[in-house]
Amino acid sequence: SEIAPQKLAEALSSQYGLMVFVAGLLLLLAWAVHASRVGKGDLLGFLTALMLLQLLWMLWYVGRSAAQRRLIRPKDAHAGARWLRGSITLFAVITVILGCLKIGYFVGFSECLSATEGVFPVTHAVHTLLQVYFLWGHAKDIIQSFKTLERFGVIHSVCTNLLLWANSVLTESKHQLNQHKERLITLGFGNVTMVLDDHTPQCNCTPQAFCSAVSSGIYYLYPFNIEYQILASTVLYVLWKNVGRRVDSHQPPQIRFRFHGVVVGSALGLTALAATIGVVVVYLVRIGRSKTKSESALIMFYLYAITLLLFMGAAGLVGIWLYRTDETSLDESKNPARKLDADLLVGTASGSWLISWGSILAIVCADTCPPYTWYNLPYSILVIAEKYIQNLFIIESIHREPETLSENIQTLRVVTVCGGDTTTLPPSGLQGSGGVAGDAAPQGGDRPPAANGSACLREAGGKAEGEGSRAACSPLCLQGESKRRALRNIAAFLFLCNIALWIPPAFGCRPEYDNGLEETVFGFEPWIIVVNLAMPFSIFYRMHAAASLFEVYCKI
Repeated sequence: SEIAPQKLAEALSSQYGLMVFVAGLLLLLAWAVHASRVGKGDLLGFLTALMLLQLLWMLWYVGRSAAQRRLIRPKDAHAGARWLRGSITLFAVITVILGCLKIGYFVGFSECLSATEGVFPVTHAVHTLLQVYFLWGHAKDIIQSFKTLERFGVIHSVCTNLLLWANSVLTESKHQLNQHKERLITLGFGNVTMVLDDHTPQCNCTPQAFCSAVSSGIYYLYPFNIEYQILASTVLYVLWKNVGRRVDSHQPPQIRFRFHGVVVGSALGLTALAATIGVVVVYLVRIGRSKTKSESALIMFYLYAITLLLFMGAAGLVGIWLYRTDETSLDESKNPARKLDADLLVGTASGSWLISWGSILAIVCADTCPPYTWYNLPYSILVIAEKYIQNLFIIESIHREPETLSENIQTLRVVTVCGGDTTTLPPSGLQGSGGVAGDAAPQGGDRPPAANGSACLREAGGKAEGEGSRAACSPLCLQGESKRRALRNIAAFLFLCNIALWIPPAFGCRPEYDNGLEETVFGFEPWIIVVNLAMPFSIFYRMHAAASLFEVYCKI
């Protein structure tokens, strides 16, 4: 009887959120194409109104929760992990710094900027601070009162953050496109429309050096702001899905971060990260300087990316194989956070798949191909294959519960499986000094399953076992522990590699812009539209995959 009203309220709130999001997207599009009588001030005014409305709702929710703090409220233990909220906090701090730079930019150019460009960063900074506080205190809530109102409030927050993300993506994409056009001018391409967009305001800034530093520094912080908005949207979406949901009393085991035994994976990942920083610096220095330097920068990037993607794909295949050899059952319980993680992995991977298939098609259809094109072909194929393999590895990992030993097994019996013989021992408190060597299991007894992928279950103390039994069994016990150690190394390596691959496109190293082949085949504007639509999803995929791999690492 309660399901129908909940479904109706969910449908109403989702349609409201969709209308808000579509209206905001239309304003963004109108500003992007310079529609008549639609300026940047109108867009920022709309976004400011959405943020103020969300601020009112969050203040009301926090106040009502504080007034009812003595009530016991259900929580979703899977939602709003502490490391996720910590990442949001880190990105939020950088977002506030970005807001301060925008305020300084507005003060410098206040003569020719609208008032909304000064109000927007102030409102955004306040909105960011309160939202982080809200997510730390209420990301795990399962709302059971005022459910219809809360659904509208949460979905409004989701769409507000998505529109702020889209606004940041569009602003940063315009900046990247300006740089790309300037490079084309340097390289002598005259057949491309060279109208630079969204450049410096047409008035003087009082301290010229300060304004130049602020305007260039803003775009280095945009990638962190973009990640903050999308991460906050995902956490709020899980909160919206949890409104009115019934959960069981089962709590997942405590997930702990352990660094022991992952030296190999961490060393390889840090090497990839250091190599990435070097490649990005060299690429940005050389690209657009001359035709020869640009081609050498592209070849360097493709060789680096091909090598890294080959290692990542191989690591993912080994991880999938290790999981398939494990007989641990999968956890198929309902979990909105886990389902969203899997959907986002597949959905955002489609962005880079679109670009990669476009590059492959351009290489096949091009009349003449520059030398670096033949590096672009394996790179594009490996991008598709690596993300496919990595998605399989992560999705299989997040559907497995952390491996823990049952208390009954730990305290009541010790089972040793060695060379086909099964030995069952009494509880440690009842064992005598000579009771281990002489007790044999019944011949017809069922063999208990091995725990944690290992062929041996030992009591924590383990002192009652004989030396011969321990020596004979240690290789089998090592097998299960070695499997977990290998999976932890793979997860650590892939985690660092995804952070490494997030850096180049986030900070302007985008060969899809600079190699020129796709633009020749598809045309400048169609290909730029494809890249500008798909690239934000590709960038977010790497950060989301890194977050998922961190969770996988902690659970192994």
